[in-house]
This record gives sequence, structure tokens and C-alpha cells, in this order.
Amino acid sequence: MASAFYNHGEHTKSLEEYQRVLDRNQKTLGDDHLSTLNTVYRIALLFEKQGEYIQALEWFQRVLDGREKMFGKDNPITLNILHNIATVLDKQRENVTALEWYQRALDGREKTLGNDDPSTLNIVHRIAVLFHKQGEHVKVLEWFQRVLDGREKTFGKDHPSTLNVVRNMASVFSEQRDYIKAMQWCQRALDGREKTLGNDHPSTIDTVNLMATVFRKQQEHVKALEWYQRALHGMEKLLGKDHLTTLDTVYRMASVFKDQGDHVKALEWYQRVLDGCEKTLGNDHFLTLETIYSMATVFYKQGERIKALEWYQRALDCYEMTLGNDHPSTLHIVYCMARVFQKQEEHIKALQWYQRALEGREKVLGNDHPSTLDVVFSIARSFDKHGEHAKTLEWYQLF
Repeated sequence: MASAFYNHGEHTKSLEEYQRVLDRNQKTLGDDHLSTLNTVYRIALLFEKQGEYIQALEWFQRVLDGREKMFGKDNPITLNILHNIATVLDKQRENVTALEWYQRALDGREKTLGNDDPSTLNIVHRIAVLFHKQGEHVKVLEWFQRVLDGREKTFGKDHPSTLNVVRNMASVFSEQRDYIKAMQWCQRALDGREKTLGNDHPSTIDTVNLMATVFRKQQEHVKALEWYQRALHGMEKLLGKDHLTTLDTVYRMASVFKDQGDHVKALEWYQRVLDGCEKTLGNDHFLTLETIYSMATVFYKQGERIKALEWYQRALDCYEMTLGNDHPSTLHIVYCMARVFQKQEEHIKALQWYQRALEGREKVLGNDHPSTLDVVFSIARSFDKHGEHAKTLEWYQLF
């Protein structure tokens, strides 16, 4: 019954039912019986599923204590709980502690199952992903290479799990701006996925999308558009025109047109994204917000300042409602509006909006943050343009 509730997403009822089972098992079988511990494990998974990570950790620890007592520390069934605990800590962004628990799980699995066992390699992969999140590119490549060597040995070069690592390495090289290697690894992933999964598989299309992004980063706009179009065709066929992944690719194509200075096409493609987002995702979705902001930016670059202000205001209203007044993204739009007023030579309004951006950034980021100092510099320049030299010097001294 508890499992049925869980499978239907009725977590509260599932938890109540598991608690009844637990009470019965504890009474009849004892705290350390396998059936009791399995129920405790299910409850821990439920708390994790609900995002109640503190309680999940408490219940996983309870399972760990029981399994170590029953099976020993190096038994695979015990080591699974170490992995569970590390995963929850990872979700909490407790990176240092998560790494310790992943390492503990890894040591046990290497000792018990060997270096090339799929369970061992899964932990190595988790550690690599954790380093990726931390931006430790040297370490992440070392650990991904370790996973790759093991998976090639165990599954072969064209196995989907092997190709996932190849794709991840391409992404890391792209982030490092080592675009030659990024292209090489991306092509390797693409060749393997086309061969193994077919051209229309989501993983293949994802690789095409990554290839387009690498071209965009190199400012090879024509090639980027060709590859994004290829990815888009596959996504529309597979997922539909209004799916988030499809709309994200449309957004990327719009951004390439913006990079090229083709503002008319950029606006057309951004409008296409916006129509899909409002229909499917809602006004408060991050892609909706980003698209409204991007359209405002294109109007600004076109010199259409009245439209730019209208769209920045629309973006600001959405960001304030969704993220709050003091979120860095909200404050960036405030700063953008100040710049538009300055371009229009509305000195007083520009200063009012700059001041609003400055107060927010000082509060959130601190006085010495580069974004805060950008506002100080802009205020100084605004005074300079209007011949207010005393105030100009005063603000430059703060920079």
C-alpha cells in the first residue's frame, strides 16, 4: 500500500503507511531486522524525494548504523547507503562533506567490487560531476578520464554510458575555452551516439546542440546556426515545438542572430520563444524572463529606447515578482534602465535608477564588488557629462 501511494506521488499517505509498517516491524521483529531497516530506508528515500534533506540524512544514518551492524562496513548493501548520504549532501551543496562520503563509498567499492565494477565507476562519475560543479577543471578531467577508461574496458567505446562521459569531457573543454579539444570530443560523442542510438535519439540531438554551442563560443555564427537548426529539427520532431528543450534551442538561435547584429531576426526568434514560453511554461519561468530581458537588450542596441524601456520595465516587473527586488538579476535590469535614461540624456532619472541599483548591489554584493563599482563609475560619468565636476571627482574617488 505504501509503495502504491509513493508511485502515485501521494507522499504524505505513503509516509503514514510506511510509519505504520515500521511500528509493526519494530514491535515484532526488532530495530535491526532486515525488514525493519528496509522500511527505514524507504522512509529516508521519501524524505529525499520531498526535498527534506535533514530528515533524509537522519533516516539514512539510521539505516547505515543497522546495516554496518548486520552486514559489516564493506558489504555492498552497506556501501549503497554511503552513496545515498553523499547524494543528499550533494543536493544540499555541501560539497566538501559530500566529497568525503563519496570517497568513503568509493574506497569500499574498490576494495569489495574492484575498480572497474559499474557501481564503482558510478561513484567515480559522481565525484567528477561534483568537481565540475565546483569549477575544478583539472580534477574533473582526471576523474572523467578515470571513468572513461573503466567504462571502455567494461562496456566498450560505443556503449551509451561510455559516450555520456565523452560528451561530458567535451563540455568541460568548452568551458575551459579549449575549443579544438571540445570539438574533437564532441565529434567523438556524436559519431558514437549516431552509430549506437541513431540520429533522432535525445542524446544524439543533445550532442548536436553542444556542437552548435562550441561554434557559437568561437563566434563562428554561420556554423553555429547550421548546427542549432539541425538540433532544432530533431527536437521539434521528438519533443514538439513548445517543449522547454526546444524553446531553449530557439533562444540560442535568437542569441546568435543578436551576436551577428541581425536585430530583426533576433527579435523574430525571441518572439517565437516568448510565445512558446507564455503558452507552456508561464510568465515566471526563467526562460520567459530571460527572453523578455533579451528582447529589451535588442531594442536598446537598435536605438529604440522607448521600446527598450517598455521591455526592461516588463522584465523588471517579472523579476521582482519572481526573484525579489534585491536579486542580482533584478538589480542588473535596474542598472540597464538607468543606462537607457542616460542615453536619452534624462540625467535626473538616470541618477535615480543608478542610485537604486547602487543601494541594492551594496546591500547584496558589498561595496567592493565589481558590479557595485560599475554603478559608481557610471554615476561619475553621468555627472561628468553634465559638467558637474565637483561631484564627478567625488564619485571617481569612490571607484
